[in-house]
Amino acid sequence: MFSNEKEKFFHTELVRYGVDYQRAAKVAKILVSEMSEQLLTDEEIRLAEDVCREWLGKHKRLSSIFREY
Repeated sequence: MFSNEKEKFFHTELVRYGVDYQRAAKVAKILVSEMSEQLLTDEEIRLAEDVCREWLGKHKRLSSIFREY
């Protein structure tokens, strides 16, 4: 998968589970860059962690709802 395809995939998945469009776009770029944590700014690290945590929480919630049905 090419990096622009990966970026679209990450962005789509984040938005699909309710992450803000702009924040999802920024984090998708960070994830695709595959940069070492040491090369990312504190703000980029914090944003990626927050957005991924948000995605995980919403993903788990929706998965549990669908398992009930």
